[in-house]
Amino acid sequence: MEIVFETHSTSFDNEAGVASGHSDVDLSPRGEREAAALGARRRAEAIEIVYASDLRRSWRTAEIAFATSGVEIVRDSRLRECDYGLLTGRPVAEIAALRGRAVEEPFPGGESYTQVVARMIPWLEEIRSRREQRLLVIGHRATHYTLEHLSLGTPLAEVIRKPFAWQPGWSYQYPARI
Repeated sequence: MEIVFETHSTSFDNEAGVASGHSDVDLSPRGEREAAALGARRRAEAIEIVYASDLRRSWRTAEIAFATSGVEIVRDSRLRECDYGLLTGRPVAEIAALRGRAVEEPFPGGESYTQVVARMIPWLEEIRSRREQRLLVIGHRATHYTLEHLSLGTPLAEVIRKPFAWQPGWSYQYPARI
């Protein structure tokens, strides 16, 4: 099974430079254009199902991108961004400064990246039982970290430490072991 990952399109918080965490922020007009471009970019591919975080910025990306495709879109809370707790809505630089510690230690009033991995494992086990050969996931940085960690076997601390650079999707094979 191939898992194609795409980040949600640009939200109002992204444009403001603040960390959304579990806040349910909408896409900006720029984000809506990016979502349409995602759909155009993936239109000819054999995507059998789309999974999206239940946060608006992710599922709206999926809805806009695949509105006329007939592909099923499934919202799932296990694909959410890391919960930044008391730091939700703070500048992204504050989150970045604490990210390395948050591998094991939860953000104040929130969760750790290890906890994000733990919440995504049941989702991965669930999709294993499905028959799709190629699925698309629209999520967040924490979703990406988890897929990098579990699919490639890269230590979580190393994944989080690497600079994040947007690209038009990442492709993973279903993890051999979870």
